[in-house]
Amino acid sequence: MEYGPDHAELYDLVFRSRGKDFGAEAEQHSRLIRARIPEAKTLLDVACGTGAHLAAFASLFDHVEGLELTSAMREVARRRLPQATVHPGNMLDFDLGRTFDAVTCIGNAVAEVKSADELVTTIGRMAEHLVSGGVLVIEPWWFPENFIDGYIGSHLAEESGRVVSRISHSTKQGNRSRIEIHCVVADSTGITGFTDVLSVGLFSREQYEAAFRDAGCTVELTPPLRLGDGRPTSPGIFVGVRK
Repeated sequence: MEYGPDHAELYDLVFRSRGKDFGAEAEQHSRLIRARIPEAKTLLDVACGTGAHLAAFASLFDHVEGLELTSAMREVARRRLPQATVHPGNMLDFDLGRTFDAVTCIGNAVAEVKSADELVTTIGRMAEHLVSGGVLVIEPWWFPENFIDGYIGSHLAEESGRVVSRISHSTKQGNRSRIEIHCVVADSTGITGFTDVLSVGLFSREQYEAAFRDAGCTVELTPPLRLGDGRPTSPGIFVGVRK
C-alpha cells in the first residue's frame, strides 16, 4: 500500500488523538526484547512508517535503523530522525547486509503481503537480519475469527488549528480485508479530502506461527498493545527468538 503525502503527514496526529502512545508501545516492545536478550543494543524497525516508534526506540537502544517502502512515510521518518538510517525497501525481499539484536514490525503492516507464501518469505527475511539468539517482534492483523465484517470506524482529531475527520469501512473479501479510509481536512486555507484503500490479509494464528518456525525462530503470542481507551490494536504480539 502506497500512502499518499497527505495521509503520511496526518498519520501521527490521527493515531495520537485516538489514544495511541508510540513511546509507551516502544517501551513495551523493548521489555519483550530484553526479557529474552538483556544485552540487546541494536534494532531494526521494518515498515517503520513515519518513524514514531523508531524515534522512541532510538532512546532505548544504542543503534536503530528503519525500513519503509512508502516514500511519503519514509520522508517523514527521515525528517524526524536525521541521525538514523531509514532504508527504502520492501519487507518481502530486503537485504541490508547486516544483522541486529532485535527486529520489529509493528502496526499490522506484515499482513499487507499478498499471500501466506509471502508471509513466510517476509518473516524469513526479518529473521535473516537477526543475530543468533536475536528477537523478532511482530504485530499481526486480526485473525479471521476476530475480524468484524462491515466494521465502521470514525474519528475527529484537532491540533494547531487543523481538524481532521477520518471515516473507515472494513469488509471481508475472501481471505483478505478491504479497508476504505476517507479523510476530510479543514484548516485556515480551506477544506480538502482524500481516500486511501488498504488490502490486508486475514492470516490465521497458525499461519503466523508456522512462518516463525520456518524462519528458524521460536514463537509465542503475548498480550496485545492497547489504545488509551483500552481497545486492543491486534489479537496479540508475536515474539520469537532466532535459534
